[in-house]
Amino acid sequence: MIEKELKFDVLASDGQARNGQLTLARGTIHTPAFMPVGTYGAVKTLATSDLKKLGAEIILGNTFHLLLRPGSKIIRSQGGLHKFMNWDRPILTDSGGFQVWSLKDSCKVSEQGVKFRAPTDGHLIMLTPELSMETQNALGSDIQMIFDECTKYPANEIETRESMELSLRWSKRSRDKFDELDNIGRTLFGIVQGGMNSELRAESLDGLNDIGFAGLALGGLSVGESLLERLNVLDKIVPLMPANKPRYIMGVGLPSDILDAVERGIDMFDCVIPTRHARNAYLFTNKGVLKLRNARFRDDDQPIQADCDCYTCQNYSRAYLRHLDSIGEMLGARLNTIHNLHFYFTFMESIRSAIANGSLSTFSRDFRSQQT
Repeated sequence: MIEKELKFDVLASDGQARNGQLTLARGTIHTPAFMPVGTYGAVKTLATSDLKKLGAEIILGNTFHLLLRPGSKIIRSQGGLHKFMNWDRPILTDSGGFQVWSLKDSCKVSEQGVKFRAPTDGHLIMLTPELSMETQNALGSDIQMIFDECTKYPANEIETRESMELSLRWSKRSRDKFDELDNIGRTLFGIVQGGMNSELRAESLDGLNDIGFAGLALGGLSVGESLLERLNVLDKIVPLMPANKPRYIMGVGLPSDILDAVERGIDMFDCVIPTRHARNAYLFTNKGVLKLRNARFRDDDQPIQADCDCYTCQNYSRAYLRHLDSIGEMLGARLNTIHNLHFYFTFMESIRSAIANGSLSTFSRDFRSQQT
């Protein structure tokens, strides 16, 4: 079954780029959209009230990590992840496949699922498509992802095919379990795998279309491949994806990477980069990344970006922010995160406006030309 709880409308297009609206029971997401990553049910250093002020319409949580801590039973007993973390807007949960990939040297993949020892306390876990869906159901996330195997990189054609076909079988099991559970008001996305092989990607997409999903994601990217390899995958697979469904690329990325994908028809993005960079004093600006730890900012009384209207830039200087970072003050990471997410949300809003105005190519050229 394909859920009726999701509605996706393409409002405007410019080349392959789409300006759309994704409507869920808990709210509307304007696309192209960026989702801040709240792995453990929190976007690091920020409260949910901060996220709302910044303009976040949806955030991402992680099934793997929340299964380990605090555990799905606790979150269900607290009324689900939304109530647990005081967030009443949509949440997307990753299924755990990527995190399993990150443990590839210490886990065993079989037809049943993936057996590994929890990095928290070493106890043995068998993570299956069914357990992933049961966990996401307990969390109560609005968009849930099928459990897949993230194909290793590099991989030969035989390895890539075996991984892709396993993910397809797990996709069907995920679909069946999702449909068995009480998921009223929620939706399920499939994940296209196939590594860097365009033909295998197309086979994966065909299989997912046969199973039936309300949205489709591209997985197995941002795993070490070159930019040219990633763009080749997008160039070949995105035109084959249904035009009436949202398209999500997982784990991407930098502003330039987002632009590349938007120009090829991608609608949804998530990445830890803006928040992780903030905690390491890497700040995004229209002229590129400002590395705050550089000594030349020690007595700089300017804001991070002169024309930025975020709370941080309106109230604090580079010198002060550098001082906070140098002494390990938590306020520094918080203020930096506010700025970086404001930059990302403003960036996405500018992209949507450019698509609506038919000027995305001009916006893209001007943005890239200013980056140093």
